[in-house]
Amino acid sequence: MSGTDQVLGTADIHKLLELLPHRYPFLMVDRIVDIDRDESCVGIKNVTANEPQFMGHFPGLPVFPGVLIIEGMAQTAGAICCRQIMTDELRTKQVFFMTIDKCKFRKPVVPGDQIRFEMRKLNHRRTMWWFRGEAKVDGVLVAEAEIGAMLVTE
Repeated sequence: MSGTDQVLGTADIHKLLELLPHRYPFLMVDRIVDIDRDESCVGIKNVTANEPQFMGHFPGLPVFPGVLIIEGMAQTAGAICCRQIMTDELRTKQVFFMTIDKCKFRKPVVPGDQIRFEMRKLNHRRTMWWFRGEAKVDGVLVAEAEIGAMLVTE
């Protein structure tokens, strides 16, 4: 990866599948845009009515589960961490969600919405990373949290 790729960029679904161990139906990010190294990024999730969680959450009144919004934040942050440390010899084997703090849900998310996961790095030590995230739909804050993750490369 060249230095330019590390500064600004995007990650489409093919790149996300390379970076993250998650797969459907648990991959909560469709694309990452506006990547600035491991400092910040924006992940996109298009919420569709045919997703399996809507069968039970809730029949007749589908609401995207808040815990999956937070998972989308964690996956967005995890992908840029993996992207930052990836070399030909070193690849992330797992990304473990370690902490969640200051989590608040502000507004329901429903099918047809597009969630923007806006993530900013707070700190990084060895294999541990901490981010502050906001989830927005049409510019309106729907959830926020501080999350921590650990990357396993062995």
